[in-house]
Amino acid sequence: MRRLTLASVGFLALLSWPALAADAGVDLPMTAPGFDWTGYYAGLQAGYGWGSSDISGTEGEPFAASPDLDGGFVGGHVAGLWQFNQAVLGARGELNYSSIDGSALLGPGNSVGTDIKWFGSVNAEAGLAVDRWLIYGVGGVAFAGIETSQDAGTSFAKTSTSAGWTIGAGIDYALGNNIIVGAQYRYYDFGKEHFDVPDDFSDRDQDVKLHTLGVNFSYKF
Repeated sequence: MRRLTLASVGFLALLSWPALAADAGVDLPMTAPGFDWTGYYAGLQAGYGWGSSDISGTEGEPFAASPDLDGGFVGGHVAGLWQFNQAVLGARGELNYSSIDGSALLGPGNSVGTDIKWFGSVNAEAGLAVDRWLIYGVGGVAFAGIETSQDAGTSFAKTSTSAGWTIGAGIDYALGNNIIVGAQYRYYDFGKEHFDVPDDFSDRDQDVKLHTLGVNFSYKF
């Protein structure tokens, strides 16, 4: 939770920096001729995700399983960008609802599963603007609500919030002065989370990694 709080504070500081600099009378570099990417943005994204989950028992008889994960996601984002010459710097936050999941058999009638319920991130962004095109890299702190489950006659499911990191790249195009469309690839590593589960089952560690491809629609204010 402390990592998420610090990331949120950093994101808000990056988002508001251009406005604070202008209020303080700081001379900001002029943007290059053409479309000006400086501004605040809000929008939606959707896409497909795939990845893996490594599950290992930490008590009793050891076990290990690695469900393959896949599914769709949809969500929203906000961003603030500052352009000088052709360079663009900024901050981006995003949150997604997810149906990315998978399961693996430990034996007949005994399966374990992983379900990414939601995921998001707080990021720094840096890119190169060529008039209405923006090519950028992005990375930061990632977090997700991830469920572990098992069905062996009786069953259980337990969800925990995991935190890790993300990195990716994307390309945006300005259709008009306010309408932006684009595509983005991201890699997420949510780290290893420990789960204490009901007594009929073995406690476990679960390590989840995720790739996503998505399209995005943004409005520039």
